[in-house]
Amino acid sequence: MPAETGDAGDTLRWLLEKEQPAVRYLALKDLLDRKETDPEVRRVRSQIGRMGWAADLLRQQGPKGFWERREPRNFAEWTTFLWRPMYHATLWRALVLSDLGLDKADPRIRRIADLMFDYKLRFSSPFNFFYEEMCMVGNTARMMTRFGYGDDRRIRKLFDWILEDQREDGGWNCSQGTPGTLDAWEPLAALGSVPRPKRSPAMERAIVRGAEFYLERKLFEEGRRYPPWFRFHYPNHYYYDILVGLDVLTQLGFGADRRLRPALDVLREKRRPDGTWAMDKLHPDLGTRSSDAKEERPLQIEAPGKPSKWITLKALTVLKRAGADP
Repeated sequence: MPAETGDAGDTLRWLLEKEQPAVRYLALKDLLDRKETDPEVRRVRSQIGRMGWAADLLRQQGPKGFWERREPRNFAEWTTFLWRPMYHATLWRALVLSDLGLDKADPRIRRIADLMFDYKLRFSSPFNFFYEEMCMVGNTARMMTRFGYGDDRRIRKLFDWILEDQREDGGWNCSQGTPGTLDAWEPLAALGSVPRPKRSPAMERAIVRGAEFYLERKLFEEGRRYPPWFRFHYPNHYYYDILVGLDVLTQLGFGADRRLRPALDVLREKRRPDGTWAMDKLHPDLGTRSSDAKEERPLQIEAPGKPSKWITLKALTVLKRAGADP
C-alpha cells in the first residue's frame, strides 16, 4: 500500500506489484510506455490468466466455457442464455476478462467466443445480437474485438449496426426512437477498441461525432446532477460514470480538449491523501437497479470503499493521456 504522503513513485510501485499481473501489464504499457514486444510486458501478460483476478474468474468457468448452471432448455432460457443472471453470467465475466488483457491466445477465451458465436451471433438465429439495443451490442463488439475477433464478419456486422444507430445528436441510446444519452457509452468505447489502422472513414466520423456529444456535455451535464455518475465503479457492466467517460475520450485522443477540465477536476478531487483512488460503489449503484433487480448479483473484483488498483490505474492513465499533472 502506498504511504500516506501520496508519493507518485509509491503509487506506481503498488500498481506494479506482482499479485495482479493484469494491472502490472497495463501499468507497464499505459503509464511507462513499454511496448507489447518488451520482454517484461510479454512475460507479465502471459501470467494474467494464471494468477490474480482473471485466474479467479476462470477457475469458476465450466468445462464447456460458460458459467451458467446448464445450457438452455426452452425458449425463455435461449433468449437469456449467457447474460442472466445479470452481472454473474458469462457475458459479464467475459467483459471483465477482456478488460484485463486476455485474448483468444488462451483456449478458455476461445471457448467463450465460440459460445457467443453459436448462441448470440449466428446469422440464422432469432436470438442474435445484431439488432439488439446498443448497450448489449457495444459491449459485445468491444469485448470480441479485444479478444481478437474484430475482423470476423459477424463482429463487423455489430459495428455496422453501431454506425447505423448513431443518433442525429451524435450520441447513442439503448432505447429506440430517443435522442442520445451519456449513459450509452458502449458504442463509442467499442469503436475505440478498433485499432486506428483498421477503422473505416465511417468509423472515424462516428467517433468524432460521438466524442463531440460527450464534450458538449462536459461528460456529466445532462439534466439534473446524477449522483452515481460521480462515483467510481468496477466492473462497469453497462453503467456510466465520469471515469468511464474520461477513459473513453482520452483513449480516443481527445485528452487535450479543454471541455474535459471539469471532469478532470472531479477526478483530482477524489484522489486520496496516499495517492490512490477508491472504488466508491459496486454496481448496481443507488438509482441504477433495473426492472430485473431480483436477478442482479453484484460481481466483486475489489472491495468498495477501499483503495482500488483498477480505479487508480485508470485515473493515472487518464491524467497522463490528458497531459495533466498526476
